[in-house]
Amino acid sequence: MLTNNLYLALIHSPVVNKNGKAIGSALTTIDLHDIARAARTFGVKGFYVVTPFEDQQILAHKIIEHWTNGVGGEANPDRKKALELIRVVSTFEDACADINKEHKKRPVTIGTSAKEHRNSASIVKLKEELNKENPYIMAFGTAWGLSEQFIEYCDMILEPIKGEGEFNHLSVRSAVSIYLDRICN
Repeated sequence: MLTNNLYLALIHSPVVNKNGKAIGSALTTIDLHDIARAARTFGVKGFYVVTPFEDQQILAHKIIEHWTNGVGGEANPDRKKALELIRVVSTFEDACADINKEHKKRPVTIGTSAKEHRNSASIVKLKEELNKENPYIMAFGTAWGLSEQFIEYCDMILEPIKGEGEFNHLSVRSAVSIYLDRICN
């Protein structure tokens, strides 16, 4: 499977608001559930929730604990397996360091955006990359997306998902699922 060396990161800071200003955003519990379930479905190695905010980290850990070691995990073992993929970290660099420690190799960083970017890579190009031995981490932004500073940090930026017409503002959980489906098929 193409995704056995792929990790996901849900970025809560630095992201931008609708005016393009860099902000930090609050986590949404449904994003944790749905992205973890998509990651598990498509064989992703791990899912990082990236937030520098201590209260948000505590909330994420409570949700994960409930579904992995609490009543939720007993009632729904499939969701338990999905939420066991989640790792909560303060920064994207922490996620990359964790992957580097595991693989003894720096991960290739992949940004996503609803906007066109210079030198955007296609899904076909990413599939070719994922067949190599490197670990990869694909970052998704909450709020109105990853900041330009974050995108410039990435080794690769994926072409945006396009639908019909001008509107292009998917929920992050939908974007993750669409990208993973396109990568695996």
